[in-house]
Amino acid sequence: MGIFGSVIALAVVVGPVLGGAITQGVAWQWIFWLNVPIGLLTIPLALRRLEESYGPRAALDLPGAALGTGAALGLVWGLVRGSSASPEVARALAAGAVLAVAFTGWELRARAPMLPMRLFAIRGFSAGNAVAFLMNASITGAVFFMAQFLQAGLGQDPLGAGLRLLPWGVAPLLIAPRAGKAADRIGERPLVVSGLLLLAAGFAWIAVIAAPGMAYPAMLAPMMISSAGLGLAVPAVTRAVVGSVPRGDIGNASGSFTMMRQLGGAFGVAIAAAVFATAGRYTSAAAFSDGFAPAIAAAAGLALAGALAGLALPGRPGQAQDAPAERLAPVHQARTDNAVAAGR
Repeated sequence: MGIFGSVIALAVVVGPVLGGAITQGVAWQWIFWLNVPIGLLTIPLALRRLEESYGPRAALDLPGAALGTGAALGLVWGLVRGSSASPEVARALAAGAVLAVAFTGWELRARAPMLPMRLFAIRGFSAGNAVAFLMNASITGAVFFMAQFLQAGLGQDPLGAGLRLLPWGVAPLLIAPRAGKAADRIGERPLVVSGLLLLAAGFAWIAVIAAPGMAYPAMLAPMMISSAGLGLAVPAVTRAVVGSVPRGDIGNASGSFTMMRQLGGAFGVAIAAAVFATAGRYTSAAAFSDGFAPAIAAAAGLALAGALAGLALPGRPGQAQDAPAERLAPVHQARTDNAVAAGR
């Protein structure tokens, strides 16, 4: 889980570097073509290197899949267009909310639910998903505006902005594998809470010092603090969600975790953009900085909310998870089981 978390954190900052190089050297549209060879390369690797595993056989929950997809579509559509404040946005959000309620109702009475609602009775699963949502909202919203601030506020070109985001990936690369091991000894809650507090502190520091034309080195310390927090929190929250459920539900847990991360990212960008729009403009470096500071402060607030949600996680290894012990997969066994590899 620690190595998995370090790779995820590194990918967050490698993306802007590749995107900046392609945007500056070719054209921004080519960032989409870049995914084609990557996808084609992973197909033979997956076929040759990934050992297959299976969960319990169950009928496909097609109504649940349709309702869940519709709910996600409506909510994400409304969030990404939220700054326009149009009737279309209100209708999309309302439809997404109604479909989410319908999805929950269906899953409660379906014979073979796509997402068993009983999993939310497990503290690690329910609190971990809330943390994942808020953590991804914070980091995605921050990265979205940091890349722009380095260009609009500090005058960097796209590639230069991407390269200056790389320090965000150093600390997680070094810390996350060790944090994964530490979670075995002290549990997930201390790592998640402390990590998200560091994330919030780093973002709040950037919000305080942000100014047009400021010296880039002044941002290095808060960037390293926030990235260290990310390195602590990512493997721990992943382990909390996937490692706390019954073995047959590992696939469900990893799917819900991924969904909450993606929804959190859309929510974070929407919130940060809405906050930016209250004071910021793209007309000048000073006007952009006026909106950037409150936007990055909002990202700090989301990280702080994630730390509060993390307090609901089990406090130490072996602590009761609010589910019968015989239904829970032992964590040490889940870490080595093929199903965990598939779930990750």
